[in-house]
Amino acid sequence: MEIARDARIYVAGHRGLVGSAIWRELQRRGFTRLIGRSHAELDLLEAAAVREFYARERPEFVVIAAAKVGGILANDSYPAEFLYQNLQIQNHLIHGAWQAGVRKLLFLGSSCIYPRLAPQPLKEEYLLTGPLEPTNEWYAVAKIAGIKLCQAYRRQYGCDFISAMPTNMYGPNDNYDPQNSHVLPALIRKFHEAKQANAPTVTCWGTGSPLREFLYADDLARACLFLLENYSEEQFINVGSGAEISVRELAETVKRVIGYAGDIVWDATKPDGMPRKLMDSSRLFALGWRPQVNLETGIRLAYDDFLKKCASR
Repeated sequence: MEIARDARIYVAGHRGLVGSAIWRELQRRGFTRLIGRSHAELDLLEAAAVREFYARERPEFVVIAAAKVGGILANDSYPAEFLYQNLQIQNHLIHGAWQAGVRKLLFLGSSCIYPRLAPQPLKEEYLLTGPLEPTNEWYAVAKIAGIKLCQAYRRQYGCDFISAMPTNMYGPNDNYDPQNSHVLPALIRKFHEAKQANAPTVTCWGTGSPLREFLYADDLARACLFLLENYSEEQFINVGSGAEISVRELAETVKRVIGYAGDIVWDATKPDGMPRKLMDSSRLFALGWRPQVNLETGIRLAYDDFLKKCASR
């Protein structure tokens, strides 16, 4: 199904890392009736506001990239907010889309939905086969509920609601906050500030041994549009790069890109999180989609974005 260039497409969370990438990709492809609302314009925690928005704007397609997100520390510190707010946001958007007769909806989850010790690489069918990683289970439980809600509306009402599970994302408009960002943007900020201060060492959390997979946000955006046009199944689908790197190697790569000359110290008293997290994206690859931006190129682009947005603060 090719989406008409004048279709009304609502991107929830269009100012965030993922949502802004999707917005850019839609603009680049020539879509002319994009719908976006900032938090100040539409509070997704308010059911009545979301209902009124759907009734007024009547979007034909919806991409849910809105969520309360953060790294290990933020998940651990605010479990109630992570569970409650994410459940509310997705409930209002998914239920509202059904009420408004939306043609197709894409819900974006997270690779943290998988059990902590699931076999690697992570296949879609491993969902709910074991305990979650405790450091982000609140966010994971909410995202699992979102997947199930899309499946339920598909089964009961015949809605064309699909879900995709991206791997670790990074790129323009990332969150570089030192307290609640994810590992890659946190490293970018840490090494940049150490370089500016001529600090002899940079201390990184954990042992550096966990393996992680990363996908540049604009690659995910291309995947989202590809799925909207080419995918319609109850089973959610993984979206990853298919390549993994240790956190230690990642830190060395960021250090090299930024040009920091000091040493890296690993604080093993801090948590590592899941020991390994590689997605099996073979179902998506078999449909004909592949990422385009390699990790080092992506980190250079992300660092350029950081310098524009944060370096002067």
